[in-house]
Amino acid sequence: MRKVWVASGVGIGLCLSFVALLVVGTFSAAAGLAGSAGGGRAVGLAKGAVPALYQPLVQKWGNLCPAINPALLAAQLYQESGWNPQAKSPADARGIAQFIPGTWATHGVDGDKDGDRDIWDPADAIPSAASYDCELAGYVKKVPGDQTKNMLAAYNAGAYAVIKYGGVPPYRETQNYVKVITTLEQSFAKPVGRVQPSRQAAGAIYFAQKKLGTKYLWGGNGTPEQGGRFDCSGLTQAAYRTVGIELPRVANDQYNAGPHPSRDELLPGDLVFFSDDLTNSREIRHVGLYVGGGYMINAPFTGAVIRFDKIDTPDYFGATRVTEDGAKALPTKRPE
Repeated sequence: MRKVWVASGVGIGLCLSFVALLVVGTFSAAAGLAGSAGGGRAVGLAKGAVPALYQPLVQKWGNLCPAINPALLAAQLYQESGWNPQAKSPADARGIAQFIPGTWATHGVDGDKDGDRDIWDPADAIPSAASYDCELAGYVKKVPGDQTKNMLAAYNAGAYAVIKYGGVPPYRETQNYVKVITTLEQSFAKPVGRVQPSRQAAGAIYFAQKKLGTKYLWGGNGTPEQGGRFDCSGLTQAAYRTVGIELPRVANDQYNAGPHPSRDELLPGDLVFFSDDLTNSREIRHVGLYVGGGYMINAPFTGAVIRFDKIDTPDYFGATRVTEDGAKALPTKRPE
């Protein structure tokens, strides 16, 4: 929900050709970028993607060995627990890194050097996750193929399976796990070079554009029973659903549905996010659909209607360029 102090919306009477011109013009530029976008390896962590409390740990231990990096470690932790240090699964996996007690007994480390190994303490669990990754990488280091993918496959299926098959084994679950983590890695990494433009963005904008003037509804998903009304993340979810991409329901999870372009690289269709805490993506409370020219279409707050608003406000957090693989990689259910 957007705070009332956010700059007032542009009138609905604004000529819709404004959106059309922005979309056409910016996508023409995007076509030129697509061929020249840098494919360099991402380094560092995207702004606020890792909660500030854990960022130093992830940055330090994510460089423990060549098979991992901070963004990959962050993707694993996010997938396992959503940064919840008290998470516990039905299988008794515990803490921010979701270690089973038996695995912890063998592989847990005293990361903060305080004399104990606490499965619930992120200062121990995050270093232990990195250490375990690197240990697995060592087991499969002679296996052909990508070192990181082999490590992830060993994490999921065991090192013996990776050695037996000479790489990622032909198990659907393992292959999906490798794809999920390497895709999520892109959402936690600070990109090098320009982020590739989205091919589905125009359709999402078209949907949102047709909803201009619709009254806001907290928790609204646009159903007939709700009078076709939306809240902020309900609108963006519905917009991308029309182009075959299923986003999570809440804004802070939508942030991880793809890589993060900088402010000067925004293109129509990017999701733009707002928060009172600019260091933590889990505190995001509002999302809109960028249309170009510094404006977004959004469902702002109770009493307002879906409208255009400027994005350059003090609570602007960042943006995500939605990808189909990025959306599919997001966890649908986490331990409590």
